[in-house]
Amino acid sequence: MKDMKLKPLALLLFAISAALFLNSCKTGPVNLFKTGTPHELYLRKLSSSGLDQTAMGKAWISSSAQSLTKPVVIKLPYRESGYFAAERIPAAAYSFDAARGQQITVQLNKTPSTDFMIYLDVWMLKDGGSPKRVAAADTLNNPVVFDADQTGRYLIRLQPELLKSGSYTLDITSGPSLKNPVRAMRRNQIQSYWGDGRDENARRHEGVDIFAPFRTPVLASAPGTVTRVNENTLGGKVVFLRPSGKDYSLYYAHLDQQIAREGQQVVAGDTLGLMGNTGNARTTPPHLHFGIYTSGGAINPFPFIDPTVALPGPVTASLGQLNTTQRTASGATLFSGPERNSLAIEKLNAGTIVQIDAASTSLFKVSLPDGRSGYLPSRELNAVTKAIRKIRISANQQQLYDQPAVAAAVKKRLAAGSSVDLLGNFRDFYLIRDDNQEIGWVSAN
Repeated sequence: MKDMKLKPLALLLFAISAALFLNSCKTGPVNLFKTGTPHELYLRKLSSSGLDQTAMGKAWISSSAQSLTKPVVIKLPYRESGYFAAERIPAAAYSFDAARGQQITVQLNKTPSTDFMIYLDVWMLKDGGSPKRVAAADTLNNPVVFDADQTGRYLIRLQPELLKSGSYTLDITSGPSLKNPVRAMRRNQIQSYWGDGRDENARRHEGVDIFAPFRTPVLASAPGTVTRVNENTLGGKVVFLRPSGKDYSLYYAHLDQQIAREGQQVVAGDTLGLMGNTGNARTTPPHLHFGIYTSGGAINPFPFIDPTVALPGPVTASLGQLNTTQRTASGATLFSGPERNSLAIEKLNAGTIVQIDAASTSLFKVSLPDGRSGYLPSRELNAVTKAIRKIRISANQQQLYDQPAVAAAVKKRLAAGSSVDLLGNFRDFYLIRDDNQEIGWVSAN
């Protein structure tokens, strides 16, 4: 029985692979080097081979677009283990906040590791504008690493190629995009932060103060060019460094000695000077005032150098439940994210049918029959293999639908008065199983 179910899928896979191969032969080897992300190149292949006009191709394109309109909301660090089933033509999207100066690392491990492609793309969501793509995974499964150039909301999409199934683990972490300006810097050495009051709150602190012993080496936090070495009233002996390829300058103040020279090219870790307390810091212990300046003024440097890098916790929900249909044990609340303070999407009725897509910590990421996604505690779900109870089919319940909607396709007509297993519910429909083990939806009314 299992082989019979897999045979149509295998035939479709062969047909699509053949079409893509023939298309690549027609367009020649130059086609392989056209610009675009791997996801865009795959979409072009579908289009040029005509597969974008097939039902499956249209579903893949629709899933790609629709996933971006309903991402789950997560906080970093984040880990998820999931499964993509080929027959569902899935895609998944995640949104999270990042501060300017953070470096985001996205690692995707998949099984099987070969002959199974998951396309990964990252966007920055701009207020009132279209999303701006900032990164995309290559075809070699290397981590995606990018700097958050703006504070705001970011979006990640995962989508497997057509007719391929497999599991994955997704890790998303954040850390500093710059190297420490003081070697082996610990967070407790930072004792004055951005925005702290100065001169009886007459002005605000435009940087962070890092304390260390007198004449501790002060280091270049990035490769770049030393643009200025001088003295001023507030900062005393200072050095300005412009990182390569960036639109901001790093400001090192209160130095006891300046070592770098104007125009000098440096690499991360080069010594720019020695820590002191010159300028308006004469009455304080030795420290480095570290600031970042753009054309629009000073910005908070802390996310650029925050030494604390949190790692995601383990996934404790059972991975054996992935890609299964389950029901809520009692009235459970569906949340937008896995955190305790996540937004509540909906209070679900007992017995609500869900599909288990992935797991994060002790929660399952689930899909409702209407396509919405969210998170539920794993302890609040039960398998649907065992019936809740028996029900009798009434005259207006004889249509067995493949989805919980009257506009859905009818799988068969049930005999009025026949007894069936009630497996769960969604909205105004019951999920049932008849004596022939056929599963589908009937009206609950």
